[in-house]
Amino acid sequence: MAEAHQAVGFQFTVTPDGIDLHLSREVLKHIYLSGVTSWRKRAIRFKNGILTGVYPASPSSWLIVVIAIMSTIYARIDPSLGMIDTIKRTLSTVLSAILFATGLWLSLILMLRYTLKTLLSYHAWIFESHGKISFCTKLWLSLVKMFSGRRPLLYSFQTSLPRLPVPSVDDTITRYLESVRPLLDDEQYNQMEVVANDFKKDQAPKLQKYLILKSWWATNYVSDWWEEYIYLRGRSPIMVNSNFYAMDLLYVTPTHRQAARAGNAVHAMLQYRLDKSYNSREALCASPHPQIMLYVLSSPPLLLRDPDFVQHLSDRKHLVVYHKGRFFKVWLYYGGCHLWPSELETQFQMILNDTTEPQPGELKLAALTAGNRVPWARARLKYFSQGANKASLEAIETSAFFLTLDDEVHGYDPDKLGSLDLYAKSLLHGKCYDRWFDKSFTLIAYKNGKLGVNAEHSWADAPIIGHMWEYVLATDCFHLGYTEEGHCKGDINKGLPPPTKLQWDIPLECEEVIEDSYMVAKVIADDVDFHGCLFDEFGKGLIKKSRTSPDAFIQLALQLAQFRDKGEFCLTYEASMTRMFREGRTETVRSCTSESTAFVRAMEDKNTTRLDLFRKAADKHQNMYRLAMTGSGIDRHLFCLYIMSKYLSIDSPFLKQVLSEPWRLSTSQTPQQQLNMVDIKKFPRYVGAGGGFGPDSYRFGQNIRQAMLDIRALFDQKDKKEKEKEM
Repeated sequence: MAEAHQAVGFQFTVTPDGIDLHLSREVLKHIYLSGVTSWRKRAIRFKNGILTGVYPASPSSWLIVVIAIMSTIYARIDPSLGMIDTIKRTLSTVLSAILFATGLWLSLILMLRYTLKTLLSYHAWIFESHGKISFCTKLWLSLVKMFSGRRPLLYSFQTSLPRLPVPSVDDTITRYLESVRPLLDDEQYNQMEVVANDFKKDQAPKLQKYLILKSWWATNYVSDWWEEYIYLRGRSPIMVNSNFYAMDLLYVTPTHRQAARAGNAVHAMLQYRLDKSYNSREALCASPHPQIMLYVLSSPPLLLRDPDFVQHLSDRKHLVVYHKGRFFKVWLYYGGCHLWPSELETQFQMILNDTTEPQPGELKLAALTAGNRVPWARARLKYFSQGANKASLEAIETSAFFLTLDDEVHGYDPDKLGSLDLYAKSLLHGKCYDRWFDKSFTLIAYKNGKLGVNAEHSWADAPIIGHMWEYVLATDCFHLGYTEEGHCKGDINKGLPPPTKLQWDIPLECEEVIEDSYMVAKVIADDVDFHGCLFDEFGKGLIKKSRTSPDAFIQLALQLAQFRDKGEFCLTYEASMTRMFREGRTETVRSCTSESTAFVRAMEDKNTTRLDLFRKAADKHQNMYRLAMTGSGIDRHLFCLYIMSKYLSIDSPFLKQVLSEPWRLSTSQTPQQQLNMVDIKKFPRYVGAGGGFGPDSYRFGQNIRQAMLDIRALFDQKDKKEKEKEM
C-alpha cells in the first residue's frame, strides 16, 4: 500500500541517550510535492470558482466599478443618492465608496444573470426552418452574445439557465390523446377521451397547483423525482434493464497490448477529471446554449439503502481492478501527481501476471450488483459491515471507477459473423460477475486491446458518458500514442508500490446469496437477443441534402420496420434532452403518430403520395421533438402529476392507465463528435459505433436496414424524374 510505502520513511529507535529519528529524503520530497500539488489545485479551483460565481461579469469589472465610484466622489457627484454619506458615519470615505461599489457591482451581476436567464428562455429559434433566421432570432443571438460576456467555463451558466416550465394540463392532455389516436380503435379512443376529460375537470387542477408550487421552489420540478422513482427506488436488477454501454473505435485498435491500452485510457480519464475538477473544461453546448456537465469520475458508487442513493465523491486517488476473479487496488497518484500511462501499464501488467487463485466467494462477488437489489442490500448489511469485507467493499465503492481486465477477446471483426453482437453483449452484461454494475461506470479492457464502458444510468444520461468517451479515445490515439512495440510512452518509476489484493472473508451463507444473484442475472443475460446492424450505404449527409432531419428519417424507418415485423403499430419511446433548462435530463418523444402511420401504410400499399406523406410525418416528428426539448413534452408532466397524486392520496384512473402503458419500441440516440477532437474526413476509420441499451431482435434489425433503403429510394425516384424533366 502507498501509505505503508511512505510510512517507512519515518523510523525511530529509542536509545539511552534519547530518541534517534531517521528521515527519508525521498519520502519527504514526495510529501512536499503532494502538498504543493494539493495547494495548487485549491488555488485553481478557488480562482475558477470566483470566475464562475461572478459570471457573466468578471473580477476585473469590480475594479472598474470601484474606480468609477471613486471618480464621482472626487468630482463631488453622489451616484449613491446619499448611501455613501450614511456609510461614512461608520467607515472612512474610501471604504464607504468601495463598499457601495461592491454592492452596486453585485447588483449588476444579478441583473445581468436574470437578463441572461430571460434571454435563454426564448425558444422560438428552434422552431424556425433550417437556414432561415428571423429578425427576432438574430437580435436574440446578438443580445445573448453581448450578455454572455467572456468565454464560459464548465459551470458558468448554471445559475443563468432557466427553470423547466410546467406545461398546461390542457396542452398535455390534448397532445396525449393525439399520440394514442393511431393506436386505438374508435371505441377505445372515445373511452380514453372521456377518462382524460374527467381527469382534466376534476383532479388535474389541484395536482397542477401543487406541481407549479414545486416548480417555484425546486430547481427542476422533474429531475429529483425522476432520479428517485425511475432509478433509485427500483428493486429489480439494473444490469441490462438500466445500465448502458459504449463501444471502442470500430476499425482501429491502436495497440493489442491489454495493459498498455488500459494505461492510456485510465490516464486520459484522469486528465479529463483534472480538467473538470478545476472547472476549466468548456461548457457543453447545444446550439447555441452552453449547458451543465453532470458528475463524471468523481461520483462513482450507488450505495445500497431503501431506496438507493448516489454518493458524490471527489479526488479519488485509487482504482479497483478485476481480473480472473481477483480484486486489486491500484494507486493512481504518486508524489502528488497522477501516474503516467507507462506507469499505469506496469501496474496493470503486474495484475495480468499474477497467478494467484481467487479467495472463496470472490470470483462471482460482483454478481451481487447484477441481481435483485433487496438481496444485495441485505447481504451488504449482514456480511459487509465490518472487518476485511467492509474495508474491501469501501475500497471498491470509493474508487475513482472500476476497471475490468477481461480475459476474453472482443471487438468488431468484419470477417467474423456476429462479432459485433458478442462485443455488445459482453459490454452490456459480461459474465454477470466481472463488472461492478453499481459504479458510475466500469472501464473494460479486453485481451486484444479493445475497450468499452458499462455505465450506470441514475447519475447521468448517455451524452455525458459519450462526451467523456470521445475525449478518452481521441486522447489515447492522437495525443498519448504508443511505441513501435505497442507499449505506452514514457519512463517508469520503479519505486511505485505494487497493486494490492483486496481481502475477503466470505462465509458459505453469503456465497449462496452470491450464487442466487448470479443465477438471476444469468437468466437476464441469456435472454438478451442482440444484433448490431452496421449501416454504411449512406449517412446523415445524404439525408440532410434531401432537407430532412436525420432523426426523423431514422424514426420513420423504425416505424416502417416495426410494422413489417409485427404487422401493427405500438407506443414508441424516443429520448430527447432537456438540457436547455437547469438540471434538465430527458423528455419522451412519442414517435408513433397519425402522420407516421399514414406514411407506413402508404409504403406498404405502394401509394404514389408516399414522399409527401413522408415529409408530413418528418415535419410532425421534428415539431414534437422541439416541443420536448423546450419543456412542452407529455410524459414527464404526466409522471409528476402521478407522483403528486400519490402524495395527496388522490386516485386517478387516467394517470394509472397512462403510466401502465408499455413501451413496445424504445429508441435512443447518442450524439457523436461532441468535441470535434478528430477530423473524420481526414481520419475516416477513427469512428465508433456509439453504444446502446437492451436490444431488439435480429429480424427487426434487418427490417430497419431495408426500411432505410426503401425510404431513400423515394428520394432517388424523385431526383430521377426531375432529371428526366430537365432533359
